[in-house]
Amino acid sequence: MLTLLTYDHSLDGFFTAVFEVYEYKFENPWIRKEGLPEPALFGGLHRVITDAKKAERVINKLKMLLGENGLRMIVYGLLTEEEHCEKPILDVIRYAIAHPQKKVLADMTNLSVLKLERYNKQVNREKHRMEAFVRFRLIADSVFVAEIEPDFNVMPIIAKHFRQRYQDQKWMIFDRKRHYGLYYDLQSVELVSINHQQSLDKLSNLASDEAFYSDLWRIYFDKTSIASRKNSRLHVQHVPKRYWKYLTEKNFF
Repeated sequence: MLTLLTYDHSLDGFFTAVFEVYEYKFENPWIRKEGLPEPALFGGLHRVITDAKKAERVINKLKMLLGENGLRMIVYGLLTEEEHCEKPILDVIRYAIAHPQKKVLADMTNLSVLKLERYNKQVNREKHRMEAFVRFRLIADSVFVAEIEPDFNVMPIIAKHFRQRYQDQKWMIFDRKRHYGLYYDLQSVELVSINHQQSLDKLSNLASDEAFYSDLWRIYFDKTSIASRKNSRLHVQHVPKRYWKYLTEKNFF
C-alpha cells in the first residue's frame, strides 16, 4: 500500500518530504502537493511540515550525487507544476541514492530520468521565452511593470536575468496566472504577492509619456518589417500566439 506525503507546494516543502521518506522509512511513498485529489489506494497519510534544515540536507546530498546541474533539473521539474511531477522526480532521487557511483542522469533507459529530462527542456524553453518576450511599461511612480502568463512557474529562475539586465531602474514582473511577482527596488529582488485587481490598477496608471514611447516602438517594429520576407508560420513557431497580448509591438493602434 502507498503512503501519501502531502506538502505545501514549496521547493523546501518537497525536499522536506524527501527527507522524511527516508527518516520514517516509507516503503512505497507518493509525494503530492496539498489540495490535490488523493490516490484511490494508499495505506496512510503523512502531512509534511516544511523544515528548512531538512530541506538543506537533501539539497546538499543531491548536489553531491547529481551535481549542480542535476539539482537544477529537479527544481525545473517541480516548476512544471504538473500534477504528478513529484513521482518521477522522487524515483530519480531514490535511484541516485541507491546507486551513488552511477551516472544516473545519463541513463536514458530509465523512464523517470527521461521524464525529468523532458521537464527540464520544457521549463528551460519557457525561461528563455520569458526573458525574451517580457515588455515593460512605465507607471506613474517610476516603476517599470510587466505582466506574463507562463505555462510553467518560471518566476524564481528569471529573477537573475532581469536583475543583471535592468540594474538601474525599479521594476516589477507580475505572473497573472499565479498572482505573484518579482519586485526590484535597486537593491534586491523580492517575491511579492499581489492580487489581480491591484495589478490592473497599477498598469492603468501609466506615466505621462509611456503611451508616446509605446507608439514609437510599434511604429519602429512596423516600419522595419520586410513584407516580402514575411513568414507567418515560422514567426508563430518562434513567438507563439499565447504571448502576443503582452507584446507591445503586437498591440497596434
